[in-house]
Amino acid sequence: MSIRVQAICYLLILLASQGSFAQEWTRFRGPNGSGVSHATTIPTTWTDADYCWKVQLPGVGHSSPVIWGEKVFLLSADPSDATRYVLCYSAKNGSLLWRRNFESAVHQIHGRSSYASSTPAVDARQVYVAWSTPAEITFKAFTHEGIEKWNVNLGSWVGRHGFCNSPIVYENKVVLHLSQQAEKLDPGEVPGESCMVALDCASGRELWRTPLVSRQVSYSVPFIYTPPVGKPELVCTSTGNGVFSLDPTTGHKNWSIDTFDKRTISSPILAGGLIFGSNGSGSYSENYLVAIRPGNHPEVVYTMKNSSRVKAPYIPSVIAKGDTVFLIYDRGFASCIDAPTGKIHWMQRTGGKFSGSPVRVRDKIYAIDEDGLVWVIAADKKELKILVKNDLGEPSRSTPAVAGGKMFLRTDSQLFCVGGISAEEPSIRTGKKP
Repeated sequence: MSIRVQAICYLLILLASQGSFAQEWTRFRGPNGSGVSHATTIPTTWTDADYCWKVQLPGVGHSSPVIWGEKVFLLSADPSDATRYVLCYSAKNGSLLWRRNFESAVHQIHGRSSYASSTPAVDARQVYVAWSTPAEITFKAFTHEGIEKWNVNLGSWVGRHGFCNSPIVYENKVVLHLSQQAEKLDPGEVPGESCMVALDCASGRELWRTPLVSRQVSYSVPFIYTPPVGKPELVCTSTGNGVFSLDPTTGHKNWSIDTFDKRTISSPILAGGLIFGSNGSGSYSENYLVAIRPGNHPEVVYTMKNSSRVKAPYIPSVIAKGDTVFLIYDRGFASCIDAPTGKIHWMQRTGGKFSGSPVRVRDKIYAIDEDGLVWVIAADKKELKILVKNDLGEPSRSTPAVAGGKMFLRTDSQLFCVGGISAEEPSIRTGKKP
């Protein structure tokens, strides 16, 4: 079959899947990185008896699950020798459908990171995964049945905190933000070269690569912004580039605005016609949130620095409901603001430490804290309402995923499924129906 015919077949598959795309969870934080689901079958509270299934994963990691149809994909890794595991489980009963092991090299990562912190991306045909050692950035594509279709080395990696860069799929391209370290290097260390790169989904061929400013490693995952007039834009954030926009078809730079002086780990979202991003550091005290009006002449509408009235997150991304934006702060505060104006509705101490990002299911926000408690908070701009905390029993730095009416929750070494209609199959964990 010619490459042209393959490309046409691949496009037809993508087009055929568009009607169900919103029901899948295809990337970090789901549909277009919004973190939002409209499922009606996700419980507020549950016990061990309510899980559809839960499974022990090989190794450990912080990679969040992605889902297409009845398949769940994620990464894990052996913390002793850095072997990477690409995993596929049945969304129906939790059975392991396939596993691929890849030997790697032990290297420096942050004590709070892992060798499997990147979330895969998935489309109707393939799943895409990335990891790195200092010598090589590995980018692979597999069919849903686990057959490796291509493997690309994207070059060396400079970043002592480890690799946590998650791809997204747009049309026939899989796009990866590679922000690398160029400041505070060790003696003799060469600065990393940052870029945004797009590969052809079917072949792995590089379609475009746009150089970016290298400063600190940033882990922001882009989203597609569709302006009222004009073509879709790929929007992302980093320390060196601020909030910036590229043409997702060509990689051409549309606009950028220099807004950050610290690391960006959270990913941007759109709310109230503005783009929100945050940055910070491990001290957390100097974090701040920016609200940008996008366009050829972007402007900062307002900046919100940490204060006694509001707390901007460093690692967790923000979540929105209409024109209301909710901030889950890393170290035990929650805030709520009006997106267009920045008016603070409320801010309150919650306790807990958060590294995963929240998601919203209709009128409830779900966030996993570092102890493995799933906080369920009302998406209410009048006041903070903590509805319940469901204990997963193990630490977590991952983000929930919602697809097919079920929620998938990852701890360091386990994967849980709750919600929807209980599967008919016996639980692979207990031998009984869940």
